[in-house]
Amino acid sequence: MNASRHVLFVCSGNTCRSPLAAALLRAHVGAVPDRALTVSSAGTSAWDGSPASEGAYLVALERGMDLGPHRARVLTTEVIRSADLVLTMTAAQAVRAHELGAAARVHTLAAYAMGTERGPDVSDPFGGPLEGYRATLEELEPLIAATWERIQGRLR
Repeated sequence: MNASRHVLFVCSGNTCRSPLAAALLRAHVGAVPDRALTVSSAGTSAWDGSPASEGAYLVALERGMDLGPHRARVLTTEVIRSADLVLTMTAAQAVRAHELGAAARVHTLAAYAMGTERGPDVSDPFGGPLEGYRATLEELEPLIAATWERIQGRLR
């Protein structure tokens, strides 16, 4: 992966997990301004234009991230084509991304972060209490940190 690559995070509705993951990775990328890396997100069953869920928005704010501008978009072949690395929250979403043409560029986030063939799915907090969103964010943080380490190694 060179310095002009695009990382795409995928979840179901593109209102909770993938926007949070993208915001976390952007925070890492922002700390290294000479690294040109595009980060985006999409959902396998998103409603185009939907804002981030209230819970995701609030827990992101607690960590100094603003999901206010986020708008959901549907995962399509064109979106897949734009990405050099596709990281999904679940194995089922990885299958869908593969069907849309992601091929070897798709991995579950946990598997990619751990450098393994398989990894656990990231919990979906949608519709649950704020604590569930906090738990998902805490689940994402080490996965994104490990992902950033792998990506940085490829950017050098």
